Amino acid sequence: MRRFVAIVERCPDTGLYVGWVPGVPGAHSQGESLDELHRNLQEVLQMLQEDGEIEAPSEFVGMQVITVA
Repeated sequence: MRRFVAIVERCPDTGLYVGWVPGVPGAHSQGESLDELHRNLQEVLQMLQEDGEIEAPSEFVGMQVITVA
């Protein structure tokens, strides 16, 4: 079993949740709920893994909020 970190945002225009896995080309999806997005990303990662070994992405450290005046 491998674990991946996904970045998730909500699109203000569509209301859909959009997610992607940094460092893994093609690992992105969307869903109407967080559960749907999770299932969709899981499916995408499984398909990518079937096509070949997914190279280890960089290590997720955290997020920062940057304020700009």
